[in-house]
Amino acid sequence: MIQLVPAAIAIFVASVVLAGLLRWGRMPTDTPNARSLHRAAVPRGAGIAIWIGVAAAAAWLPQGGAWLVPLALVIGVSLWDDYRGVPVTIRLVAQTVAALAWVGASLPWPMLLAVVLAIVWMANLYNFMDGSDGLAGAMTVVGFGACAIAAWSRATAESQLMLAVAAATLPFLALNWPPARLFLGDVGAVPLGFLAGALGFNGWQSGWWPVWFPILVFLPFIVDATVTLVGRLLSGQRVLEAHRDHAYQRLVRGDFGHAGTLLLYATLMFGTAASALAALVRAPSAGVGLLALWTLVLLLLHTWIGYHWRKARKEPNASKR
Repeated sequence: MIQLVPAAIAIFVASVVLAGLLRWGRMPTDTPNARSLHRAAVPRGAGIAIWIGVAAAAAWLPQGGAWLVPLALVIGVSLWDDYRGVPVTIRLVAQTVAALAWVGASLPWPMLLAVVLAIVWMANLYNFMDGSDGLAGAMTVVGFGACAIAAWSRATAESQLMLAVAAATLPFLALNWPPARLFLGDVGAVPLGFLAGALGFNGWQSGWWPVWFPILVFLPFIVDATVTLVGRLLSGQRVLEAHRDHAYQRLVRGDFGHAGTLLLYATLMFGTAASALAALVRAPSAGVGLLALWTLVLLLLHTWIGYHWRKARKEPNASKR
């Protein structure tokens, strides 16, 4: 039971901080614009409560705190971006430096480049996917929860860190549930994606899981964000320009709304995470096949959503567009 102490500390401290943020009332505000999925202004930056909760839990974690330094760099720049705005170049440089600091120089340079790019992409795609109520919070609880179970099955102390992240996210998820009262902000979404990628790398390097495992766990986010980015590149659109082309954004703007979109994506998250855990425990050799199967399912879903979206837009009396 003592292994659950960090998670208990994380959820308690995060709850207290969130209550304080709501009472304080000086958080940056996400004001609706042409690219928003919301009609009312909502405070953002609540992700800081997650990190304060995790930091409080870190005192009980058996492993060293060297991981806090690169993560703190990403958190600091992301918090600054929430309040003041930070140029894209500075954000990407900070994320790259943090990824290099986390990974170290022990890998051959082609692999080092691939791993750093993967971690930086995870940081940004998580932020891209944080646009609908409950979505990023649910992915964090399910994703880090699944990784914690996998690490625990391998008797690794890092499982407590992963569980603490999932636990610290629960109070936020309760307030971000449709209709959302608070948003993560960059300070929440970007570091969560960074940590997902970095811990995924750690687990692969340390032999806790094969490389397919963390990819399969976070696959609903990875496929949506990556397919959307590739589509915008191929169509000649600006990749970094704000948009509403993600599959989940089209669902929200259509008949699903925030609640229906969350239900669908949470089902997919539980499906990929449960499949990954089952394969890891029972049949690791089946992992690559499961990854390919789930990727196909998600690609077909993305294609179906895009088809119906384009079809609805062609209708003269299409609503909610």
